[in-house]
Amino acid sequence: MKFVHIADVHFDCPFSSLSVRENLSELRRLDQRNVFKKVINYIKENDIRFLFISGDLYENEYVRKSTISYINSLFLEIPETKVFISPGNHDPYLKNSYYAEFEFAPNVYIFKGAFECKELADANIYGMGFQDFYCKDVNYSSLNVLFNEKPNFLVMHASLDGGAIENREYNPVLESRLKDLGMDYIALGHIHKPYYDSDRQQRIVYPGSLVSLGFDETGSHGMIVRRN
Repeated sequence: MKFVHIADVHFDCPFSSLSVRENLSELRRLDQRNVFKKVINYIKENDIRFLFISGDLYENEYVRKSTISYINSLFLEIPETKVFISPGNHDPYLKNSYYAEFEFAPNVYIFKGAFECKELADANIYGMGFQDFYCKDVNYSSLNVLFNEKPNFLVMHASLDGGAIENREYNPVLESRLKDLGMDYIALGHIHKPYYDSDRQQRIVYPGSLVSLGFDETGSHGMIVRRN
């Protein structure tokens, strides 16, 4: 079973630092679309069972309906792939958000708040979603892990080990706490720098942002592809 893990796409990010030069912001937003399409094409060509999107898929304040329609049109191209989305601080599940009001493809599941589990024939998928632009005091004791010989995956937006002070408003959690859950893979989002060592096959992973979102985001960007 193969899966792809991405996070922090930030569709329709304003790219204010690029606005001083004509069309650069719009060109960067086109780059976001093109890279996301490459991810979908990879999924189509490689028999990928799951796509995990760990928050900040879009910018709630700026995203256009045409962008949501574009995203959904690509989800429709991979009907055999189950897509699980965990809303983050930039795309929380609000009553008037596109997550709540737009009719996404049948293969897409969006986590709406407290922890829940989707038990499938071949895996147990857990997740939670931000319901506001901040998220603190998440009740991890409510996360009941099933040990029924199927792999367990957790998808969520979180700040691992608290991080910088400004990240303590975004579901802070200790890595040791997550390890104690016994998950086979924990798909995180929020930190734009990858946290992954393919040699160690670590189970708690940040893929980093799909594309660089600023001049300070140097280094590699992309997706995580794993086989479980």
